[in-house]
Amino acid sequence: MKLFAPFARLALAASLALTALPTLAQTLTYLGQQIVPTGASFRGLPLGGLSSIDYVPATGRYLAICDDRSDRGPARFYEFTLDLSKFRRSATPGDAGVGWVNMTTMQDLDGQPFGRNQVDPESLRLDTRRNLIYWANEGQRMSNGLQNPTLRRMHPDGRPAGEFAVPSYFNPGGSAGGLAAGDTGAYNNLAFESVAITPDGKTLWSMSENGLAQDSPPTAVNRGSRARMLSFDLETGKPGAEYIYDVGPVPFAPARVGDFSTNGVPDMLAISSTEFLVIERAFAVGAQTPGVAAHTKLPTSNTIKIFRIDTRGATDVSGWPTIKGREVVPVKRTMLLDLSSLTNDDGSVLALDNIEGITFGPVVDGKRTLILLSDNNFNPAQFTQVIALTIDGPLP
Repeated sequence: MKLFAPFARLALAASLALTALPTLAQTLTYLGQQIVPTGASFRGLPLGGLSSIDYVPATGRYLAICDDRSDRGPARFYEFTLDLSKFRRSATPGDAGVGWVNMTTMQDLDGQPFGRNQVDPESLRLDTRRNLIYWANEGQRMSNGLQNPTLRRMHPDGRPAGEFAVPSYFNPGGSAGGLAAGDTGAYNNLAFESVAITPDGKTLWSMSENGLAQDSPPTAVNRGSRARMLSFDLETGKPGAEYIYDVGPVPFAPARVGDFSTNGVPDMLAISSTEFLVIERAFAVGAQTPGVAAHTKLPTSNTIKIFRIDTRGATDVSGWPTIKGREVVPVKRTMLLDLSSLTNDDGSVLALDNIEGITFGPVVDGKRTLILLSDNNFNPAQFTQVIALTIDGPLP
């Protein structure tokens, strides 16, 4: 089944859409949401674990990668549709307007489906100029071994097209599992979860969800983490600039001391060659907030914030194995929206799940939209949530 329109039409449509990106709005308004119930399936496999979203203007459809590590099925991504006219500001939305079109199996560098636990796909973007998809594999640092985080290319039918040369200091090193002195690289489950392509089509960006082990500790209550942004030239494939992004502290403590909590960057979106929209997603076990109980039985809480960042003036740390002991100017970071402030038409607080994807969507009533997608972790007490925001007025 052919997934995309011919290259020429895709490239033209994408080019026209991207010319409007610098006029993004400072105000983001809640348009509505829909929720796909956990337990839904498509082509015999459970729907869930959707860890990114990308809009394809030429088709009006969306792409989303699944991060279940080839556990419930082969590593895969989906093509689907969203009818935003059916989205509602409701505490009990359905899944009207969400239509599943296609599912594509992703292949390893040998052209074979990934085996179980061989990969952790977390994000993808379509490059219409080159008719390629770029995607992030988070890797892992576990007691049974280490897997390096990678950034890869594939054709729209899932066939491999190579990978980028990620600097070695991102690779987990030292003892497997628990960290020890001298360990380096990404923390477990805190590596690459984002992929962004600049509007000029020249540069690919990604970011570690938290800092590297040799740079800073992971986030905690009252402690942030110094994540690394890294770039690649899309013509040559060579690494480019790297910058430090200061992830905020976990904004609330778990209900019990010692229970799990985190804050990190699950996705980013380029609005120019130097400016990006970044999601920070925080979670703490037992830290119930208003509205969450409307959709989940778990005593958990998610706080989702959208930041605008600018790399101009930041220190280029490319080639630095560590930033410890060195003076570093991070990227500028300005919060645009805390989704915890949003309410439904009945006045209830918008219940938020594990938002991990962000993309520009279509124009609705003359306004560009921003679409967010959650990863339900295949947990029956969570949900696959699609949130639509409209973009109003120029950015400063």
